[in-house]
Amino acid sequence: MTDLTARMLDLGRRARAAAAALREAPAAARTRALERLSEKLKAAEPALLAANARDVDAARANGMAEAQIDRLLLTPARVEGMAQAVAIIAAVPDPLGVETERWTPANGLDIARVRTPIGVLGVIYESRPNVTADAAALCIRSGNAAILRCGSDCLQSSLAIAALIAEALAEAGLPADAIQLVDTPDREAVGLMLTGLDGAIDVIVPRGGKSLVARVQAEARTAVLSHLEGLNHTYLHTSADLETARAIVLNAKMRRVSVCGATETLLVDREVAERLLPPITADLIAAGCELRGDAKAQALVPGMVPADESDWLTEYLAPILAVRVVEDMDAAVDHIARYGSGHTEAIVATDQAAAERFASKIDSAIVLINASTQFADGGEFGFGGEIGISTNRLHARGPVGAEQLTTYKYVVRGQGQVRP
Repeated sequence: MTDLTARMLDLGRRARAAAAALREAPAAARTRALERLSEKLKAAEPALLAANARDVDAARANGMAEAQIDRLLLTPARVEGMAQAVAIIAAVPDPLGVETERWTPANGLDIARVRTPIGVLGVIYESRPNVTADAAALCIRSGNAAILRCGSDCLQSSLAIAALIAEALAEAGLPADAIQLVDTPDREAVGLMLTGLDGAIDVIVPRGGKSLVARVQAEARTAVLSHLEGLNHTYLHTSADLETARAIVLNAKMRRVSVCGATETLLVDREVAERLLPPITADLIAAGCELRGDAKAQALVPGMVPADESDWLTEYLAPILAVRVVEDMDAAVDHIARYGSGHTEAIVATDQAAAERFASKIDSAIVLINASTQFADGGEFGFGGEIGISTNRLHARGPVGAEQLTTYKYVVRGQGQVRP
């Protein structure tokens, strides 16, 4: 057994023991830990920014693209945002012990379905240090222990955040081992987590690019809560209002191009393309966005780069937008079904019946009506944060907050019944 294998198995044993203690801990203790963590994040801003600067400097020296640097970067506003997210999660109603249903069948048994923690989560993510705080907070709120493995690019930032998490847990009387960060960039640690660490890990949550998710899905020996790429679409219906469409499309693409909720393809009904596309694309070009369109879109927007098949399949995470003119809603839905990742889609329409029909036809985790795809975020859903946007169809789908990190058990109360 290698030293790393022994260390990882020890993390698993400690996480399993901590999960048992956390499951029994009162809601008030978990709330207190989150409140203390929020306070500590604010107070430690200078130290967090200094640790993050070391990560950013190393990433730039290694040639990381600026869009990825943006994901990695912490600023005073982003540290404040992390602290606020944790405070919101602290205020979320505790999901544990909640009876989701209760009934009495003919045998007279009193049967309740009750929310309970999953157990131990293994969270594997890339260059976003805020995930360290978000994932920890959501696991504490939902009574789960977690083993976190960040990308090597954000290791210094995440280590600084993890130290604050351990302090907050201890001060609330909870085991510091409830949240553990793998402190090595060694890629072998990921492979060991995927084995389940001798049964210690119940669910693996990958949060990152297509290659990471593919590896986890291929190699994991435990259940996986997947977050696939955000190949998201915004569709402009025949009834779309121009000014509403301009505001939504510009925000959906350009607010932050590096987030999974960014729109990557714009679909426009043929009937209104001549009215909508020129002003909308002018806004995008002015904001620095490169446009790649089909022949019909190119005819309306001079200088647009011709799109090829790969453009409909690409999550750019960059200021690039694919544009296609479609015949009608059915053609838009067909395009999304063929090329989309099941993450997030939006329609802009004043015809509410058409908008609701689109929402019914689309089989993605999130469908927005007259709103930007950038709202695909657990914080914006009122969850405080998210451990990811699940594109699974089982257990949890869409933003995964504290409630989605629970499972359930049946508590059956009898009065001496025996089965005949």
